[in-house]
Amino acid sequence: MYIEQAYRKGFNFGLYLPIPVVFLVMMVLNYAAIKLLNINTEDLLRQQVEEKGENRVFVELIAPLSIALVLLLLWVKYVHKQTIRSLTTSRKKVDWGRIFFAFGIWASFTVAVTLVDFYSNPGNYEWNFQPVPFAILAVLSIVLIPMQTSFEEYLFRGYLMQGIGIATRSRLAALLTTSIIFGLLHVANPEVGKMGMVIMVYYIGTGLFLGIITLMDEGMELALGFHAANNLVTALLVTSDWTAFQTNSVLKEVTEPQAGLSIVLPVVIIFPILLFIFSKKYKWHNWKEKLTGKVVLPTHEIY
Repeated sequence: MYIEQAYRKGFNFGLYLPIPVVFLVMMVLNYAAIKLLNINTEDLLRQQVEEKGENRVFVELIAPLSIALVLLLLWVKYVHKQTIRSLTTSRKKVDWGRIFFAFGIWASFTVAVTLVDFYSNPGNYEWNFQPVPFAILAVLSIVLIPMQTSFEEYLFRGYLMQGIGIATRSRLAALLTTSIIFGLLHVANPEVGKMGMVIMVYYIGTGLFLGIITLMDEGMELALGFHAANNLVTALLVTSDWTAFQTNSVLKEVTEPQAGLSIVLPVVIIFPILLFIFSKKYKWHNWKEKLTGKVVLPTHEIY
């Protein structure tokens, strides 16, 4: 029902292309510039931070995606004539309880894992907390990060999931296409330069996980909460010189990253555990049909 409810008479997949195409072209050009000009993204970020400060660089990085969220929602409302509620969920109203549950469970897990690693390996971290810069970061993060993560979720798990699903009549095509594109868009991140392309396993795996919970739950609420928790807690809790977010966080990781269990573990163990928890709490069933079944278009518009 989640995908199908975006269908309307005179459906034109071409109207789905401008926003993702512009976004993809910008990402490709950014990646091409980095490669052709041999730009070291870690050094570039460090230079920007030294010149402008962490909080200003943070805003410059994240604000464009926050603005993009507004543009996407306006496009859906006035070009597609679709309600934001129907882009978000198949329920009669957005279930904020689901958003906060996913946010809480992933934020708690992230904090717990970070604290365990901090006390187990104190030499890997520096105390980075400064009250005033952190307070400013907290305000900026609480406002901007949910908008940034919501843009990515509305674009991939909402807008493109529905558009591709209706165009191909295939839930599996929508799931795989959006997950792979979501992962590949992170290819210019500094983390890729440090760990290599193997980290794409994590990015694509995360996209696949978010797509699965959206299709199984017939709505984006869980994905919205999870993604917001992931970025918000990370920005506030721990930073390093080689991550995309350079922030005035509580801790700073000073070790060099290694491509190992930290990449594979979430995809093969942690995400399946979360799927189990969500499935029991929200009584999911009929997995095969919801993930790989055919999209059957309604005979009338339903939003």
